[in-house]
Amino acid sequence: MSRITDSIDSRLLHALQANGALTAQDLGGLLNLSPSQAARRRQRLETEGVIAGYAARLDPTALGLTVQAFVSVQMTRHNPDTARSFASLITTLPEVVAVWTLTGEADYLLRVWCADLAALNVLIQGRLLTHPSVGRVQSQIVMEQLKADTGLPV
Repeated sequence: MSRITDSIDSRLLHALQANGALTAQDLGGLLNLSPSQAARRRQRLETEGVIAGYAARLDPTALGLTVQAFVSVQMTRHNPDTARSFASLITTLPEVVAVWTLTGEADYLLRVWCADLAALNVLIQGRLLTHPSVGRVQSQIVMEQLKADTGLPV
């Protein structure tokens, strides 16, 4: 069941996804509410877990990260210990910014950011393929991102 009660909640969430630093004053102006009403709505959505947190979006290029890639990983064995071991490895790799488990040929899909192709090679050859249960790794380098990461449809 959705905890969004009306279109004002939807508009509030849309605004916060675009800019999590909006003040109650800013939100009130955008939503035609008083700042206190906007703050109460925001607080309710935070308390109910609809708003899970806030983060800054960083510019990868400004941080020296020039290569974005999606890396699919196929395991040689499938059991709980292997899954835990691989998940533990992934948590130690700062280049890996998102991970999904999948159906189909690949077991995992990793989204990674690296400084350059050499760093991507070190990640794949030196960290992923050395894991005892990794059978196959395939990378796809992002040439251009046509649509930036956006918020959820609200």
